[in-house]
Amino acid sequence: MIAASSNSGYLVPVYAAYAFAAVGLTVWLARTLFRSGAVFLEDVFEKPELANAVNRLLVTGFYMINLGYAAFLLKASSVDSSTAAIEVLAKKLGILLLSLAVVHFVNVSVFYRLRRRNELRHMPPPVAPHRSVTPPPAPAAPAASMA
Repeated sequence: MIAASSNSGYLVPVYAAYAFAAVGLTVWLARTLFRSGAVFLEDVFEKPELANAVNRLLVTGFYMINLGYAAFLLKASSVDSSTAAIEVLAKKLGILLLSLAVVHFVNVSVFYRLRRRNELRHMPPPVAPHRSVTPPPAPAAPAASMA
């Protein structure tokens, strides 16, 4: 068994708790977004098969981005107390959750714009005018007086 130095003894539990929480949160969020996003995507795309395929691709990308970013955030400097370890863990999870929220809202914004464009494309044409209004005659120019 390898002995941990006194200033990094808290890192292994922090890494384990962070990895467990990051994977758990990512899986839970991906499943929630998959279920809730299906209805929204079916409204954006005309074909249900296309909406389902896009939803699966989004979940796959969500896993890749978020688990990769979680792994990127894993490294921490040494901590020398349990309080510092909890602070490191909380900071890392906070950064991860904020990043997930940003990615989610960017996705929602993109699909909202796609949905809006689709709605505008399928709007009925404007109603043709029933009558036209002729403009009033232009006022006559004042006659120039000769003195």
